[in-house]
Amino acid sequence: MPTWLIVLLCAILAVGLFVLGMSLTLMIKGHNIDSEISTNKNMQRLGIKCAVHETREADGGADCTDGSPAGCSGNCGACDIEKQAAQKQK
Repeated sequence: MPTWLIVLLCAILAVGLFVLGMSLTLMIKGHNIDSEISTNKNMQRLGIKCAVHETREADGGADCTDGSPAGCSGNCGACDIEKQAAQKQK
């Protein structure tokens, strides 16, 4: 059996196992794995923030409520966990 065929079959097997694992996770949990920092409650509980938010905090531009576009491109609401929590409580 040629080497390229063995490599191809191993790659197909690896992708198949990955798809099977993700399908089982979806069937057992009933939802996709939530790997987005702004929506994952466990990451929020641990205080993990996205790189954009940390950069804005370091630059002093984390508060995007003033409406100035400088340093505030993108979705500030998706990165600002405290702001989201305050809005949900209102």
